[in-house]
Amino acid sequence: MFPKEVYVARRKALAQDIEKGVILLPGNSEAPANYPDNCYNFRQDSTFLYFFGISEPDFAAIIDAETGEEILFGDDVSIDDIIWMGPQISVAERAAGVGVAKSRKFSELSAYIENALKAGRQVHFLPQYRYKNMIMLSEMLGIPVVQLKEKASVELIQAVVSQRIVKDKWEIEEIDKACNIGYAMHYAVLKLLRLGMVEQELVGAMEGIALSQGAGVSFATILSQHGETLHNHIHNGIITAGKLLTIDAGAEGNSNYCSDFTRTLPCSGKFTTKQREIYDIVEECNNYALSASKPGVSYFDVHVAVYRIMAERLKALGIMKGDVEEAVAAGAPALFMPHGLGHNMGLDVHDMENFGEDYVGYGNAAKRSSIFGYSSLRMGRVLVPGNVITDEPGIYFIPALIEKWKKENICSEFINFDKLESYYDFGGIRLEDDVLITETGSRLLGSKRLPIRAEDVEAAMAK
Repeated sequence: MFPKEVYVARRKALAQDIEKGVILLPGNSEAPANYPDNCYNFRQDSTFLYFFGISEPDFAAIIDAETGEEILFGDDVSIDDIIWMGPQISVAERAAGVGVAKSRKFSELSAYIENALKAGRQVHFLPQYRYKNMIMLSEMLGIPVVQLKEKASVELIQAVVSQRIVKDKWEIEEIDKACNIGYAMHYAVLKLLRLGMVEQELVGAMEGIALSQGAGVSFATILSQHGETLHNHIHNGIITAGKLLTIDAGAEGNSNYCSDFTRTLPCSGKFTTKQREIYDIVEECNNYALSASKPGVSYFDVHVAVYRIMAERLKALGIMKGDVEEAVAAGAPALFMPHGLGHNMGLDVHDMENFGEDYVGYGNAAKRSSIFGYSSLRMGRVLVPGNVITDEPGIYFIPALIEKWKKENICSEFINFDKLESYYDFGGIRLEDDVLITETGSRLLGSKRLPIRAEDVEAAMAK
C-alpha cells in the first residue's frame, strides 16, 4: 500500500474528471474453486486497488463527483470470523488508512444507490468481469446482466484510463520489483533446462519463485516446444533435442503490479543455423522497438516499422518476396506475426483491458486497423512519459495458417509458400521485454535484462 496521500490525490482527480453523479467502485469477493469454502487465491479488482489500496474481499466504495464525499462500504468481522481468521482491523480503520472519512455497512450500499437513482442522479460504473459483481450491480441498478457492459459509463472508463495509463514513481518502483521476480523466474529455466525433462517441471520451478517472492504469476504460464501456438498452456512435453522452447511468463509483486517476459531457448543449448537466422530477426525487431519507443511516437508506427524489418529479413532468406513496402501495407508479415507488438501493463498484465481494448490502447486519437495482424495490436497510442508497455515481436510458422493463406491465395505475391514447407516443424520465436517511456526515450524495467542475444543465451545455458 502506498501513502494515503497517493490515494486521496487519485480519487480527487477522478472526481474532478466526472462532471455529475456518483461513482460506484466495487471490489472483488472470494471466488470458490470447487466449493464455497475452498477458494482461489484472492485477487482484488485493480481499479479498486488503484483508488483505495485495500486488498481484502467484500468492499465497495462511492465517490460523489459533485460534493467530493467518499464512503467505504464493508463489514467488520464477527467472533466466528475471528476464530478462523484472527482479529481484523475495522472498516473505519481501513477507511482512515487511505484517507476516507466515512464508512458504512456493506448492506447499506444498495439503499444508497436506490436513493441516488430516485434523485435522478447518474451512477457511473465500469464494465464488470466477476459474475458476483455483475449480479449485484444488475440488482441495484435495475439493469439486466447482459446489458451491463453497454450501459457502463464511458465517461468513467475514459477518466480511469487517463490516470492509470500513466504510471507514477510509486507504481514504477513496484513494476521494477515485479520485473526482477520475472527475471529470476526465467533465469531459473536457463539453469535447470535439460533434455528429457518434462515441461511441467520447469513451470513448477518458475511459479514457485513467483509465489516465494511475490503474489504469484501475473497470468497462466506459457512454456512450450510448440511456440507456433501463441498461448500454449499445455506442459506435458518432454524436452527434446533440436526443439525450441518458448517461455512467456511473469510475476505479480506483493503490491499486485505485474511483469511479462518472453524468451525462446534452444533445448539442446545451441541454436541450429536455421533457428539462428530467424532468432536474429526477432532480436533485431525487439531492439529496434525499444530504441524507437519514445514520447510523441505512435506505437502503431513502431509496429509497422517492425513488420518492415521482418519483411526485409525474411525476403533475404527467400521466405518472402516482392516489394517490401507493398507487403507491409497489405499485412503480409502477419502470416508470421499475427499478434500486435505489445500492450499496456501495470496492475493488470494487459492493463485495464476489462474496460475494452480500444479505450485503453487507442482512445479517441487513434483507430484500430481492420487488417489482419494490425487489428491484433492492443496498444496503438502516441506514447507519453509514464506509459509501461511490452515489446514482444515474434516469428511463428503456423502450418494451418500457412495452408489457409496458400489455399485462399492471400498475399501470394509476397509469400514463397513452397519455401515454407520446410518450416512446418520449426515452431515459433518470441522475445519480450517490459518498457517504461521516459521523458527522453525509454528504458527496460527491472534491474537486469534477461539474456537476449543468441550467443548470450547459449553462454548462460552452458553455465
